[in-house]
Formats: sequence, C-alpha cells, structure tokens
Amino acid sequence: MAEKLAPEKRHSFIHEGQKVFEWDQTLEEVNLYITLPPNVPTKLFHCKIQSKHLEVSIKGNPPYLNHDLASPVKTDSSFWTLEDGIMHITLQKRDKGQTWSSPILGQGQLDPYSADLEQKRLMLQRFQEENPGFDFSQAQFTGNCPDPRTFMGGIRTD
Repeated sequence: MAEKLAPEKRHSFIHEGQKVFEWDQTLEEVNLYITLPPNVPTKLFHCKIQSKHLEVSIKGNPPYLNHDLASPVKTDSSFWTLEDGIMHITLQKRDKGQTWSSPILGQGQLDPYSADLEQKRLMLQRFQEENPGFDFSQAQFTGNCPDPRTFMGGIRTD
C-alpha cells in the first residue's frame, strides 16, 4: 500500500530552457536524477555530498552543480549511483518528514500549489508508515495540510 503513496511524477528543475535535473522526495529522502552526457566514461563522473552542499562534475571540468542544499542531509546515509545514463543521487533528510520545495537552496522552488500537494502526500505517507494495516491511498485533505513533522506529536522514531 505504501507504493500507492510514492511520488507520482518527478519535478523538473529547468534553467535557461535546459533541464538540469529531475527530483522527487519521500518522508526520509530526496532523489535527484541527472541525465549524463553521452560518450563520457562513467569513471570521470564525480559527486560530493556534504551536509548542506552538493557538487556534481566531470573530472577536469568546472562543476555541473555546485550549490547549497535547501536543508541539511545525513551524509553517512546519502549516496549516488550511475545506471543507464542517469546519475541518481539519494539525499537522506536530516529532518524526516520535512517537505522540500527544491533540493537546491533558493532555486527551482515548487509553486505553492505543488508544494501543498507534496506536503499532503508526505503526510499520507506518514499515516501509512504509522498505520500499516490501513490504506491511505484514497485519503484527501481539505484546507491546509499540517506539517508531517509536528502533527499529532510528531513523527515516531521507533
């Protein structure tokens, strides 16, 4: 049932008409997907994940991404992989349940409607995680959605 509450589609970060990356999020992580340029050996790609900063580059070239993150991440459980021409970066949120409007600080923010939908989806993910015997995939919120981190005593850390 939890897969029904997974992100339905990825958000795109577009800069000057070019797609820089796509991204989505769950209660615990933010995922970035970067399409790699063709004909570059995979061993030349580099990704450095710091608590509040991300750098992606091809060795010997200026960074493709070199930005502060919107929120801090757990570096010991964040990682990156290369597969089928895509760099997949998994950032483990330091604050489980926090809704990110963008992975990159101050850039590519979700519009208010999309941010509200993300917060509602994360809240339903939280309900599903805390009550695995119930199906929240058809549940809906009316009005403002509370913050998944703090609603009804906050996220359980069993």
